[in-house]
Amino acid sequence: MGLYTKKAITEAFVSLLNERPFDRISVVDIVGRCGLSRNTFYYYYDDVYALVDELFRSETQKIIDEDVHFSSWEEGFMHATRFARSNKKAIYHLYNSAGRPRLEQYLYDVILRDMVAAVRHQAEGLAAGEDVIQDIAVFYASALIGLETAWLRDGMKTDPEAYIARMGGLLSGNIRLALVRSDPRNAAGCAPDGAR
Repeated sequence: MGLYTKKAITEAFVSLLNERPFDRISVVDIVGRCGLSRNTFYYYYDDVYALVDELFRSETQKIIDEDVHFSSWEEGFMHATRFARSNKKAIYHLYNSAGRPRLEQYLYDVILRDMVAAVRHQAEGLAAGEDVIQDIAVFYASALIGLETAWLRDGMKTDPEAYIARMGGLLSGNIRLALVRSDPRNAAGCAPDGAR
């Protein structure tokens, strides 16, 4: 019963968030949409912010549970931002509200996770410690968050697939180059892709 009830609350919230700004959604609106009482809502959540946190934790866990491995960071990025792209209005409403820090943390968490996997893939066969892999992943995840934020700020007008395809050439070869340059042992006969 609990999982069904939480799912009903979450679906009602996302539905409302796709219709109106986050700051104009109340607990009364949510329970009215899903046919539950306010007491039921408060049994599971302290407030609407707790619901947002749970929503993002749940979406992050779905991505982790899928345990998908990607051959490129672009594939990972598109996978990590699937919920955001499917709920563009909801994400836009969160971005332009007091919920923005929660949204930014969610995006950072899922993008960093997939970026670490992409950098590890690029590091195969190279002398690159985990600290270097993590540093490079954080750098590129931060760059992607900046791009995502610019996309949100501009009203999400550009098609995300086309946008990522344009940015792909900028990042892909540079990840390998950063890994190669991280350790002198990589320099011997190991030029980055396309750099010969």
